[in-house]
Parts: sequence; structure tokens; C-alpha cells
Amino acid sequence: MQLTSVVTPFTDDNLRLLAQIGVTHVTIRYPGRGLDQLEATKAQVESSGLQIAAIEGYLPIENIKLGNEHFDAEIEEMRELLSNMQTVGIPFVCYNFMAGTDWVRTKLDVRERGGALVTGFDVEQAEQAVSLSETTREKNESSITADILWINLERFLNELIPVAEACGVTLAMHPDDPPLDSFMGKARIMNSVESFERLVHLKPSPANAVCFCQGTFAEMGVDIPSTIERLGPHIKYVHFRDIQGNRERFVETFHDNGPTDMFAAVKAYQQIGFTGPIRPDHVPQLVGEEAGEPGYTMLGRLHAFGYLQGLIEAAGHD
Repeated sequence: MQLTSVVTPFTDDNLRLLAQIGVTHVTIRYPGRGLDQLEATKAQVESSGLQIAAIEGYLPIENIKLGNEHFDAEIEEMRELLSNMQTVGIPFVCYNFMAGTDWVRTKLDVRERGGALVTGFDVEQAEQAVSLSETTREKNESSITADILWINLERFLNELIPVAEACGVTLAMHPDDPPLDSFMGKARIMNSVESFERLVHLKPSPANAVCFCQGTFAEMGVDIPSTIERLGPHIKYVHFRDIQGNRERFVETFHDNGPTDMFAAVKAYQQIGFTGPIRPDHVPQLVGEEAGEPGYTMLGRLHAFGYLQGLIEAAGHD
């Protein structure tokens, strides 16, 4: 498995810090059109002895999800991105199909172990939900049905999977977070294991894959190790995290402080032969980082990687 991390803030010091603890790959956010920024970021990352595993976040696909008049323009921008990824050697795109909101939380300062800050969600407080993605800060009041979302998703896959195959890039779908049937008037469709089975059969291809976000699948109430085995070879990218609760009401946890058997999960990844990027996600904000980006500060990431490295080594000797 490729130990992979987001880097926030994206600085040389943080890149070196990750290299020092054994991380080999990083995930970057879409920097905008053109090769120049991708090439510059690649050079910066490689100067610390790391490689770029994936692009996720800030992708130009919000109008694709809605299927509006900007659909074709965004498809063209995505085609350009896939071609540029081939040029610089980035193998994965992680995307989601949440229309209008992206991942949301209703509370950003829940107290976890030792007073560390984590995010939480309560469907009864949905009106005060915060979208934690820069591309969906403004709430869009229009509605969309599940049927239309599936139509738009199939159009997206039909347009881009052949391009991804030609470019050697894999598109990995992230589940809806939280995985509700609908949120703020918009249906959600990537909210069950069956949805992901439907996804990979819509356009069968090694380039049409699953980002297995453990925390979101835990919100669905499924058994994590058996679900890893069920989705098996379709899992090409992993977000390693945990939650306490269910899809309507939950809080994030430290990676070693939730209900999921994380050791069994790592063993399941090994059993299915998973060798792709795995990254700790949504880490607690520790002392001194209370003002940082919720879920994406650095100190909690150090703890998460140490825990994950121990699990991987132990599972390999079990």
C-alpha cells in the first residue's frame, strides 16, 4: 500500500515532514487548467523525495453533476486534466457525485480524546450545515432527483472513462458524506454498497473504480472488512478513518478510538491485493492547531500514520 497524505498547508516543511515519517505519496487539489502548475507542483513534491498519487478536490465537475448547460465545458476541462495527468504521471483522480454541497458537517468543534477537535453531523441541524469544500461554499437552492443524477453520472462515465483508459488514469468515486437519500432538496446516489456495485457496472473498466472511504461506509452501517472483500478489485484508493454513530448522527474519531476493527480492515485490504494509495482522512485538530482547516491539520496526521504503519506491519505478519 502506498502511504499517501494531503498536505495542508502545502509547504516544503510539511512535505519534508511527511517524507521523514515514511510517507511516499501525496494527494493534491486541482490547481486549475494548464500544465504549468501541475509541473511546478510535481517538481516541489519530488524535491522532498515524494510522488503525487492523486488529484482530489476542487475538480471542475459541479455542473456535470447537475447536468446543466455547462456540462460539455466541464467535460472538456476534465479531458484536458486527464491528458495533463498522463503527461506528468499522476495515476488517480478521486471525485464524488454530491450535487451542490460536497461533504457537510453541522459542528466543527466536537471534543474528542483530550479535548481534540473533530467534526460532527446531526441531520436535525441540517439547516446550519457547513459545506467543507471550496467549490460548493455557496448553497444552491435548486433540486435534483436520483434518476437525473444517475443519468448525469452515466453521461460522465461514457465521456471520460475511454479518455482515462487512454491516459492511464483511474477515476475513483468517493461515497456521499453523509450518505443520506437526499440533502437540502438534492438526492444523493452514492450512499450504499449497492450504489457502488451499480457504478462499476455502468461502465465496466479498470479506470472506473471505488475510493473506499471507511468513515463514510461506516456511516452506512455496514461491516467494513466484509465490504472491502465484497467490493474487492474495484477498490483502487482508500480514505482511512472512522466515525461513531450512523448516517443521520455521527462524530469523527481518532483513528484508534472508533468502533471499527481497523486491524481487520487492513488485513482485508491485504487479502484483496490492494496496493494503491491509502491516506488517513479527517484527522482531529490537536493542541496548537485549533484554527486550522477542520479535518486537515498536520499533527493528527502524524499520529494516524504511525497507527496505520503499525497495523500494516502487524497484518503482514499475522
